[in-house]
Amino acid sequence: MTLRSTLIIAPIVALIATVLVFISGDVASALTLREGVEAARGTGQPTDLFGAGGVITTITNTLLFIAGALAVIMVIYGGIRYAISGGNSAAVTAAKNTVLYAIVGLIIAFVAFAAINFVLSALVPGSETTGAGYTDV
Repeated sequence: MTLRSTLIIAPIVALIATVLVFISGDVASALTLREGVEAARGTGQPTDLFGAGGVITTITNTLLFIAGALAVIMVIYGGIRYAISGGNSAAVTAAKNTVLYAIVGLIIAFVAFAAINFVLSALVPGSETTGAGYTDV
């Protein structure tokens, strides 16, 4: 089959398939848009983008957890580097910088988390933040 014949046959087949789907009265064609979206959503997936179990809140909390875990690992790594530096001033400086940058990164992560919660609570009506560090946005 040549490219030219393929370009002619493919739209005809697509048109015939579309007509057959509409003629057959398929159950999927009787669904509204909202029902189709609900049918496509898997079991146990959140229904809201915002809220206590929402996607945005889950992503934000997960990223904060990852940033905190990485910062703790880097502080431990910097402490080990400091302990085994053996008095070498360059190694001591590098270890101190590792610990310092890990702490600064952790502070930036917390500030970003607070800023995201503030913005989302300002944009989403009726949302409130709880005292436990999790949001109901």
